[in-house]
Amino acid sequence: MSPKSRGRPAGRGKAKTRRQEPVRSLRPSDRLVRAAHDLLTYTDPLEVEQWASGWLGQAWLAAPLGDREPEGTLCLEVVGRCSTRPSAHGLAAVAALRRVAPPSEHTLLDETIDMLRQSQPAPPWLDAAFAPVRAFRAVDVYDSERVLFIEYGTHTLLAQILATGGTFVEKLSLLQVGAAEAWDRARELGEVPMPIEEVPVTDALADLAGSLRYTDMVWPRHDDEDFVDLRALAWARSRAYLPERPEFEPLADGERAELVEAFVELTTDSEAYRSLADLFLDYGDGYLNNRPLGWSPDAVAMFLADWLPRKAFLDADDRIALPDALRGWLRFALERRGVADEWITPVTAMVDTWLPQFEHAVDDETSWGPAKQIAAELQARGIDPRDKDAVNEVIGQFNAERLANRLRT
Repeated sequence: MSPKSRGRPAGRGKAKTRRQEPVRSLRPSDRLVRAAHDLLTYTDPLEVEQWASGWLGQAWLAAPLGDREPEGTLCLEVVGRCSTRPSAHGLAAVAALRRVAPPSEHTLLDETIDMLRQSQPAPPWLDAAFAPVRAFRAVDVYDSERVLFIEYGTHTLLAQILATGGTFVEKLSLLQVGAAEAWDRARELGEVPMPIEEVPVTDALADLAGSLRYTDMVWPRHDDEDFVDLRALAWARSRAYLPERPEFEPLADGERAELVEAFVELTTDSEAYRSLADLFLDYGDGYLNNRPLGWSPDAVAMFLADWLPRKAFLDADDRIALPDALRGWLRFALERRGVADEWITPVTAMVDTWLPQFEHAVDDETSWGPAKQIAAELQARGIDPRDKDAVNEVIGQFNAERLANRLRT
């Protein structure tokens, strides 16, 4: 024992280390309940709905693919927290969520509100409600974009919906009453015309709900800040009007044949033009909002840069004829729909803009879809597509090769 340690208790003089407990990160529900103190100062129920919609929107946005109930999980956690520690701001949090939460959560939230009201003061906006009074819809001349205005007496809910390659809610906003009347004045000279008209409220809300349904199916999820913040609010206003999902009925053979004949009579009656017209109809019938002739500048871009390189196999004659045939088809389609010439020109001009992208992608076999790969193989082997046995053999070999490649990787 050293002189310095004589008489010193064991461990004396050593630096003491304090055990560090792991810091638990706050869950979104914890942060929501803390933030709910602000709700005690709110008097406008619209502000309350925006607040709750923002929290539910973030839960929806952060959920992994396959999680179908992220909003329900948030509501359940908030209820658990507020039920065990009753408080005025806890009641406000649950009541705010109840205003815009999915119907599957209403029973749980209502029961919690009834319980908390026995000991806590109810917020002044608890039973306030909004009812739609008027609605308007503005649609562009191509029927590729529309804007909904739904008025609620104190505010207007706006939804901008894109309809090229599928229905998609691009923007949601809350505006002042009268925003619809100011629409025409807000449009700039040279913009594509989007005339506005009043429509039944039920029609506008059904349109909004149906569009939200398709937007929710997109992955990765639409992360526009305004959309995320107002998504739950828009669903709460429109969900009761959600229409049945329409059954797809392809263009009738007779109507398809009539369109092809009318087109080649106006342009060139050749095998290439007929073959390409069938492709234009395939795309228009499956992907355009105004089937099958509702072409727009964006539709041309998607067709040349994405759909055609992935889906279709063009022979040498088709590729040579494509630029002129597509320009002719676009004019034919839009004139048939009554679109003015000045708005047809911007659509046909997109062919030259996107043709280089098509030429770059069309020979990139890694981007081809299975159907196109099989068609190319049939042509390389000189197999008649009408020979079912030979086609099935090629398909079987193709699927076996794909499976083998997948197992190797």
